[in-house]
Amino acid sequence: MTLRNRFTLISSLSFGIVSIITSAVIFFAYYDSTKIFYFEKLRNTALISAIYYLEKDELPKDRHAQIKKEYNHLIQNNRVAVYNQNNEVTFGHNLNDKNIKLSHLQAVRNNKGIQFMSDNQFYYGIFYPDNQGDFVVFVKSSNDSFQSQILRLAIIMLSVLVIGLLAIYFLSRYLSKVVYKPISNVVERINKVEYNNISTAIITSTNTNDEIEDLIKSYNKLLGRISENVLLQQNFINYVSHEFKTPLAAISGNLEVFAQKDRTPEEYKEVARQSLENVYEIENILNNLLLMSGMTKLESSHKLMRVDELIWKIYEKLETKAKENNSSIKIQLQVTKPALLEFPGNETLLYLALYNIVENAIKYSYDKPIVITLSEKSNQLNIEVRDEGRGIPADDLVKIAETFYRGKNVDTVKGSGIGLSLSKSIFDHHHIVMKIDSAVHVGTNVLLEFPAYS
Repeated sequence: MTLRNRFTLISSLSFGIVSIITSAVIFFAYYDSTKIFYFEKLRNTALISAIYYLEKDELPKDRHAQIKKEYNHLIQNNRVAVYNQNNEVTFGHNLNDKNIKLSHLQAVRNNKGIQFMSDNQFYYGIFYPDNQGDFVVFVKSSNDSFQSQILRLAIIMLSVLVIGLLAIYFLSRYLSKVVYKPISNVVERINKVEYNNISTAIITSTNTNDEIEDLIKSYNKLLGRISENVLLQQNFINYVSHEFKTPLAAISGNLEVFAQKDRTPEEYKEVARQSLENVYEIENILNNLLLMSGMTKLESSHKLMRVDELIWKIYEKLETKAKENNSSIKIQLQVTKPALLEFPGNETLLYLALYNIVENAIKYSYDKPIVITLSEKSNQLNIEVRDEGRGIPADDLVKIAETFYRGKNVDTVKGSGIGLSLSKSIFDHHHIVMKIDSAVHVGTNVLLEFPAYS
């Protein structure tokens, strides 16, 4: 069932239920009030009948004649029965009415009045004490008029209910078309989106700030993420085809040339060494890719560790490489609170992330020293890795942390474009903020702001 049909059905059912309940309340309220009105009229008729029959000897003749003239149309002898103390009809012609029983007469004497309906007749009885004795006056009236009014009311209300239901149905159909038109437009635009322009955002014609607007914004965000993933996959394919081709070509080329004639043991060792270097490079790339693909699924395995000890491990690992580059690594510890050096995290991942940062600084240091500074600010640990190398151009700086992206000025420096992106993912996982500031021919400064832990 479509949303439009569901809206129409729900609104029609809701209106129908409310209308039926309202109609029933109005009908029974009118029924009771009309019945009370008819009984009230009968009570007045019974009182006038009592005066007409029983006060004749006490009222002046002209006054009695005036009453007879004014109320003669109300007092009909065949509808009036005045009972004496012996339960005999002394006035009126409503004799032997089977609906008026002795229990009714006794109830009138006990309660001073009674009313009931029987055989399509309204009955009303009153107790009337007189100088001639105590009497019970009963009057009756046909309920044909009452039934006619109730029937007309029922027909009118039923007709209004049916017409109202039909009206609300067609109105709901129209309103649902108006309400869901923006959704239909969104669906139509989504269906027009093709794979080659998946990043195209849906633009609304009006700024309504409603749920449709939120839906479009959420869809545009989703499209953006999908587009990024598609671009990432395209870059991955391009990267793998490019990066893997070089070491594989080197391996195959060396082996083909090497196989053309016999070689000395030293030449065998050299070819094996070069082939292993290329294999290790491919293995390192694959390991980084696998680690990045599983980063979002990494379960929390944090434990308390010393960040300064992690830095010294990296120093010991990369000191030789820095010397090969005619560079050096300097560590400056400017932390007065030892507790700030303790951090709950995954030691292996943080080691890898920091290692990549320091290694990049060594690659592009140009014989200049790399300075690693551990400091504190606002009760937070900061790590700063600064080099005086070639720097990063401004247009590259905004993209430098993207996967597979490498700056334009890397020249012959080997790299995969994964290390910095992987480091950022690891830092984000640990809620560590990474900020990169760089200038061409001046150097690069990487600042890591650790979260505050009490």
